[in-house]
Amino acid sequence: MGSTTPTTSSTPPLAFREATPADVPLLLPLIRTAYRTPAGWTNEAAYLNDKRISPADLAAKISRPDGVVLMATNPDSAALVACCEVQIQHPDPSASSAAAAAGPTAYFGLFAVDPALQGGGVGRRVLARAEEYARETWRARRMVMWVIWLRTELIDWYLRRGYVRTGETAPFPYDQMFQGKALRDDLYFDVLRKEFGESEATTSS
Repeated sequence: MGSTTPTTSSTPPLAFREATPADVPLLLPLIRTAYRTPAGWTNEAAYLNDKRISPADLAAKISRPDGVVLMATNPDSAALVACCEVQIQHPDPSASSAAAAAGPTAYFGLFAVDPALQGGGVGRRVLARAEEYARETWRARRMVMWVIWLRTELIDWYLRRGYVRTGETAPFPYDQMFQGKALRDDLYFDVLRKEFGESEATTSS
């Protein structure tokens, strides 16, 4: 189902929908422009010169039963504006009772905004919609994400959105590069997390 956020003077209205495998050719140019070209302020072009994700891997993300790729379009022009991935991570049934009681965690990734529209509030609204989706669909209690440690401006942006550094790191998947290579050998991810408030969880239940 789609939803539209109110129009503001600085950003276009946004309509959200779940991607299907047929959307892969539409999504790939946006993702690669946002991540792998110098355009915009969130790119990784100084660190990586691959093509970010293969068509097959993107289609697999879209088709996951425990995840979704959300598309944000301008309803006035039908132009694709942004996208993101949300996955649910349920507690391990064999984990302790405390871990089970913590509830499910959602993962946020594959976040891309048209560079021409960055800095105008689109990204903030897409992130908010992803959080809302995770709470409403899976009753997630928190959101986590992995961000390359060198992307300090982006990490600061997430911190202003309520995320915190967990102190955890994750290895960079050098062996999964698609049509290209990394330009540095010291890459890894910082893990960020945001706990959803009780009022947010109650509202979506």
